[in-house]
Amino acid sequence: MSLTSLTPSTPPFPHSTPLPLPTSHLPSLPPPTESNIPVVGNVFSFVATKYPDEWIWVMVKVVMWLIAILCGMLVGKVLIHGLIFKRILRLKMFRDEQGSWMTMFLTMIVSLYMFSYVYNLILLIGHSEACRWQIGSDMDVTNESMMKAAATCTWLGDLITALMVTDMMLQDNLYPHWAQRFRDLYRLSNVPRILIFWCGSIVVATVVIFLIVSDYISWDELNKGFVETTELSRAFLASFILVMDLLIVMQDWDFPHFTSTIDVNLPGFSTHILHWKYARISVTGKWFNYGIIFLVMMLDLNMWKNQIFYVPSAYGQYIDPETRIVYTVEDSHFVNTNNASAWTFEARSKINNLTGTPFIEEDMFMYSRYMGYSMGIKCTAFIPNILGCIMFFTLVTLYGRFPPNQDGTYGGRLKKMRRSSWRRERRSASDLYYRDSTGAGVGAVGDRRVQGEGGGWGGGGCRLKKKLKRAKTTTNL
Repeated sequence: MSLTSLTPSTPPFPHSTPLPLPTSHLPSLPPPTESNIPVVGNVFSFVATKYPDEWIWVMVKVVMWLIAILCGMLVGKVLIHGLIFKRILRLKMFRDEQGSWMTMFLTMIVSLYMFSYVYNLILLIGHSEACRWQIGSDMDVTNESMMKAAATCTWLGDLITALMVTDMMLQDNLYPHWAQRFRDLYRLSNVPRILIFWCGSIVVATVVIFLIVSDYISWDELNKGFVETTELSRAFLASFILVMDLLIVMQDWDFPHFTSTIDVNLPGFSTHILHWKYARISVTGKWFNYGIIFLVMMLDLNMWKNQIFYVPSAYGQYIDPETRIVYTVEDSHFVNTNNASAWTFEARSKINNLTGTPFIEEDMFMYSRYMGYSMGIKCTAFIPNILGCIMFFTLVTLYGRFPPNQDGTYGGRLKKMRRSSWRRERRSASDLYYRDSTGAGVGAVGDRRVQGEGGGWGGGGCRLKKKLKRAKTTTNL
């Protein structure tokens, strides 16, 4: 599942919604026009854009983000995956080397984000135009272009996931009586299933990308006010789509351990695991599948963030005070001024001297409303996500962990023993001597008799009697 912030002419796919966010056709340079995504925007600008004119600074930037990638992968592999996930948390889904690539990818993003601020500091110290090339969350991409790219990525991710899940269901043997004839035909050879996967993926992906990029279908033209959304309803829709993403993972037969005794071939391939002979790289089916879903969830989470912090004036839009309907200014002359007061409802209601009609008639009318809900009310839309995350982590905690070691080891090592002490050892030896000397006499217990030094039995008790008699004689004298 995915949520895309759509323009009025974006195709109305089943889980799309008429979001007014990217409909502003603002230029790419002024600050209000750029797509702003925290963390991801920093990483994108650090790697892909905002390169200085001097070649030496270009080399500095490239070397820094290469070092950031290596550091992120090292931390993800050794610290996060090897130590925390495998040894401390004992998660089954991360056994052996599984999930290491996804972990390294996430830590690589964090590492690039942190190194971008180190690069900014170096610019401030040594570059004469540091402010021009500073790395921030602005991506130098318009909101319209960014939302179309996000829509394309989420739909392709959903498409690949749907095909992969279907392919795995048709291959497995857990339910042999389900669609038996079709599954027997499907599994006769790997050639048909591989052709179906790749041909279906290419055809459907081409159609989806064309509909999104070309604006061939308009949501507002099909909607006609039948569904008028608000920022709160759109936030709840984004939240429920995130929950559906979690359910896609949790409904798997092998969740939460992802341990399967059946080697199901990867979709589009004739093997259940991919290897690269030039390096020790392998990708298993479960992580190949749900790794894509996780990336889709990150985009959907960004869409939820956009709806929470959406304000029409920041995107060249304004609202009707009575109906609360959103209008979008399409005249670049007003937009380029970066003056939000120029695209208010009062300003756009004035008469255009050139046409003799109000400016508002030149603007784009949308079937979306902005009610101005408070942040506290809009944050209630995150409650379904909180419940979904609680269910997810509860299942992982109860059923997705290896039991603690029962062989006397601790984290793969022997348990730490107390350090030796000569005082403690001497005291223990003396206690043992007195216990042996006083605990067994001649007639104490018939079968617990201690042999004395002279070879007879009960020697310890005789020596004790002699000592007591000698002490008594000395006292009488």
